[in-house]
Amino acid sequence: MMMVMSSWSHARLALTAALALLVAIGCGRSPYDNPIANNSQQPDKILFDKAVENIERHRYELARITLQTLINTYPDSEYIAKAKLAIADSWYREGTSEGLAQAEAEYKDFITFFPNMEEAAESQLKICEIHYNQLQKPDRDPIHAVRADQECRQLLLRYPNTVFREETEQLLRNVQEVIAEGEYRVGMFYVKKGSFRAGVNRLQTVTDHYPLFSRADQALWLLGENYERLGDNFEDQQAAAYQKIVSDYPLSEYVDQAKDRLTAMERQTPDTDPDRFDLHSYNLENRTYPGRMGQFWGLFRGKPNLGTAAKAGDPAMTTLMPTTPPGILAAAAAATGVTPSADVTVETISGPSALDTEPDARLNQPQSGGGETESEEGERN
Repeated sequence: MMMVMSSWSHARLALTAALALLVAIGCGRSPYDNPIANNSQQPDKILFDKAVENIERHRYELARITLQTLINTYPDSEYIAKAKLAIADSWYREGTSEGLAQAEAEYKDFITFFPNMEEAAESQLKICEIHYNQLQKPDRDPIHAVRADQECRQLLLRYPNTVFREETEQLLRNVQEVIAEGEYRVGMFYVKKGSFRAGVNRLQTVTDHYPLFSRADQALWLLGENYERLGDNFEDQQAAAYQKIVSDYPLSEYVDQAKDRLTAMERQTPDTDPDRFDLHSYNLENRTYPGRMGQFWGLFRGKPNLGTAAKAGDPAMTTLMPTTPPGILAAAAAATGVTPSADVTVETISGPSALDTEPDARLNQPQSGGGETESEEGERN
């Protein structure tokens, strides 16, 4: 009986110790991301170690004071770069709005001073994540979506071989899903309002710039319908929208209707692009949709639903630029008789110009006291 009780006591002690270890691991402080494994006892290393410990213990202000002391006291230290990065990380981990703004500035400084270090790409990724983590729904302020799009593209352009490439590309696809959804909703607003030119302008921009947008096929279908409303002059654009549905989105629910429209218009029905078929199929298979409770609580959340964002394909690598609604330039030319594209020209001046031969208009100023100039008096007489 004593042996059984002893075994049970040992088992309880082992179980308690295991639970304590799990709690310590789960609730403990996360280690700092960029420590330096070095047993040096130099004073700059000691300062850096103290700062890292303070960061792990969430004493961010004290950590920054220690790191700044290191930078000011030992300007030639091998820990300068790590210290500047640790200051940025401390602001990032603090997580407040002010802290994130300060972290972005510190990361940009680090990239400026140490552009060739491996941590430079990671710093650029952190800047992207700062704005990505503040994304709002498509019907809200798009400032963080636009900034995240810019910063993620900057990472891919500046560091094309970075180990963070796949992660950044997915962040970029998610961000561009939000931006494209916002443009799509604006286009639908104009269409419902009856402003068809403005509506097709937005829808055309979305489908041209963001082909990975989850509702690109629906936008193309609406684009074709609204080009039809603009008249026969836009029949080519209408047919192009239907043809793009057939070739680029072969699994879309609008494919059969698009083919029927093309047949009725006596336009060629294109073949399906095999690469686009595989891409469209993969992205459809990997979409996720919220359940009933997720849809309900989603009404109260500020974060967008990114389950339908593309999981493969090259994201857009250029900035979304506003365009002129179709027919506006032609209408302006017909009304004024001036071709808008020919309004401004550039040419090299050879020989004397009007600046050399004509009098300076600034010298022909009215006299004080309201008197007339000589030229005005001559004209009056």
